Amino acid sequence: MTPCFADDLQSALLDRQPFKFHHKLLGHPALALDNLSRVLPKLPPQQVMYSKGLLDVEADFESTFRKKPQDRSLEETIESIRTRDSYIMVRSPEADPSFLDLYKSLCDEVSSLMKSRGVGDMPVGAQLYLFIASPNSVTPFHIDRYSTFLMQFRGSKTVTVAQPWDDRVVSQPDREAYVVRQNTKLPWSPQTDQISTAFEFSPGEALHIPFVAGHHVRNGPEDVSISMSIIFNTRESIRWRNALSFNHVMRKQLQRVGMGPGKVGQSAWQDALKSRMWHGYLKARGFED
Repeated sequence: MTPCFADDLQSALLDRQPFKFHHKLLGHPALALDNLSRVLPKLPPQQVMYSKGLLDVEADFESTFRKKPQDRSLEETIESIRTRDSYIMVRSPEADPSFLDLYKSLCDEVSSLMKSRGVGDMPVGAQLYLFIASPNSVTPFHIDRYSTFLMQFRGSKTVTVAQPWDDRVVSQPDREAYVVRQNTKLPWSPQTDQISTAFEFSPGEALHIPFVAGHHVRNGPEDVSISMSIIFNTRESIRWRNALSFNHVMRKQLQRVGMGPGKVGQSAWQDALKSRMWHGYLKARGFED
């Protein structure tokens, strides 16, 4: 297996706060631009999303990639990415054999981290995401429904990340609605960045973005940015996700009597209870979790 993470990764902080560390994957052939130019056009279209890169921080992150630019194909986007405002996001590049060893190695190391933290034995729903972006392109402000390790391979970027569960950054109702995909455009203002941390990011460096931590990205001006993340859920983050989903449903009911559900992420036993109740809610309605 390929060694992935350096020894400065702080496993005790997994999903507690963002932190920067180093990775060992620079020079991996799967991430070479010529390999990407070969692999991307072969992947199913639903796995390769691309947009114009010069977006606003406050844009709707998820809807951005539902609207592919009408003036260029994927192949043209790849060819012109050094000079035109382009942004490519690839879901599950491990579907191509050139990424498979990389994917397995990352999953193994994430599994070891999870065991050391006591949050499960194997990452749940682990996927790779690949990001290729023109200089100065922006990833709008959003939160993730999973835990993330983001690794830089080419170019630079600034990733501004808030603490998870900070209601000043993302309110409880907005967090719940985002997790259940009812609202994917989160409010952002310059004041948000004042209570967040800006991580300067260069090749060989990596960043942990905790579950539901608000963040946005601005790529550097000097070169094309190539980065890759592994996303996954742990036993703990699945419990949080289910509890947030339950809160979203209950909030509508409780608001009728001037009340609201308790905050997720404060009490493990309350989150576990809400998670079980969410399972019961889905089962009663004939849905699979």
